[in-house]
Amino acid sequence: MIKILTDSTSYLSEDIREELDIRQVALNISFGDESIKEIDIDHEVFYKMMDEREIPTSSQPSVGELYEEILQVIERGDSLCGIFLSSGLSSTLATTQLVRDMIVKKYEDAKIELIDSGSTCMQLGFAVIQAAREAKCGKTLEQVKETVLKNIKKSRFLFIPENLEYLKKGGRIGGASALIGSLFKIIPVLTVEDGKTSVYKKVRTKKNAVMAMVDKMLQDIKSYGLGEVVVHHINCLDEAKELAELIKQKLKVSTDIVTIGPVVGMHVGPGAIGITYYTEDDLRP
Repeated sequence: MIKILTDSTSYLSEDIREELDIRQVALNISFGDESIKEIDIDHEVFYKMMDEREIPTSSQPSVGELYEEILQVIERGDSLCGIFLSSGLSSTLATTQLVRDMIVKKYEDAKIELIDSGSTCMQLGFAVIQAAREAKCGKTLEQVKETVLKNIKKSRFLFIPENLEYLKKGGRIGGASALIGSLFKIIPVLTVEDGKTSVYKKVRTKKNAVMAMVDKMLQDIKSYGLGEVVVHHINCLDEAKELAELIKQKLKVSTDIVTIGPVVGMHVGPGAIGITYYTEDDLRP
């Protein structure tokens, strides 16, 4: 059998992970000397802590945790497909590759594929879900890998931060862009391309930014068809519900709402809202 492994920044619900037998390793957040797995803290509690204390730091899963997780799969005689957040955003994939090499030295016949999703949140999550569906259908490891790579070409993640201070402090976007945004009250629609955060478009108001995001999604869907779509948010559920309702009106489909957790949220900040979707045909080469 083929087992699927991902990290906690996919923000897949427990129900989905149980239904599709998706394994997960957690990234960590640290407030000073206090380290917490991001899956062990309520999102609202975390953002309250961040507001009251400071922006924490984040770290990848430990070598020991990754080793045990993969070893359990291999010792049962199963194969593993691991799909992780962008190597441009975290060293989680690089560490997992080192762990794979350690295990392959001990189990020469071990079949382990590790894939860089080039993104995070549900852009990563959709690739993981597609892999798990293929694995449940009895596809080969190579076929599962190919499905993941195809999904990555079809997906897009667009999001709007409430402000750019968190991205600026976390080094996730150029300081000049952050400065321009704060000086001229420009609201950027951001995306993740080539594994890094970049600016898709700049507009003057958040309302216009939301419409620019929706318009881009509709344009993509018109050209390439619709697979699935979700709405992301960080501590702004009411706005997320409004966006989901707007998408429902435009596409005639219901849209799940997925909250973004601490590791990504600490870099983007409360009040952020976004859309992740994939199409039927390739969006990019």
